[in-house]
Amino acid sequence: MEKTRKPYMNPYGAGIFLGVVLFASFILFGHGLGASGGVAKLTSAAVDLVAPGHTERNAYLVGLLRNSDNPLDNWLVFEILGILLGGFVSGLFAGRVRLETFKGPQIGKHKRWLLAVIGGTIAGYGVRLARGCTSSQALSGGAVLSAGSWAFMFAVFGGAYMAAYFVRKQWN
Repeated sequence: MEKTRKPYMNPYGAGIFLGVVLFASFILFGHGLGASGGVAKLTSAAVDLVAPGHTERNAYLVGLLRNSDNPLDNWLVFEILGILLGGFVSGLFAGRVRLETFKGPQIGKHKRWLLAVIGGTIAGYGVRLARGCTSSQALSGGAVLSAGSWAFMFAVFGGAYMAAYFVRKQWN
């Protein structure tokens, strides 16, 4: 028996709610929101667990582990876990949890997954190169009027607009 889907939250209300959460994060914790640092912290801890010698020779990975041997000492890790758990619980209550692959009519599941992995890899590399994900750059950096964050977001939207021309046939 399939549960009836509840409608999505009003996007303007969701934006206001997100702004309140971001403001509260600055007031209560002294920093904004972001996720890529937590993923990098967990990844470096996983690499250290599997190949401890590698992290000691890699300046990037050792920098992530320098402050603590335990990745759970970082607030970003708990933020990511809360996002995953909160999103799953929200999806359960809204009747939207199921396994499916969203795709256009001209693209199969395997090609969609391949393109998603390629895009995710490029985005992940770009996130670390830009020193933050879109949530930390656009939300937190933009909120404090960081020029680098504003430049980043203009580049993200401009790059996406230009790249859309080349992949548009995949979705029509």
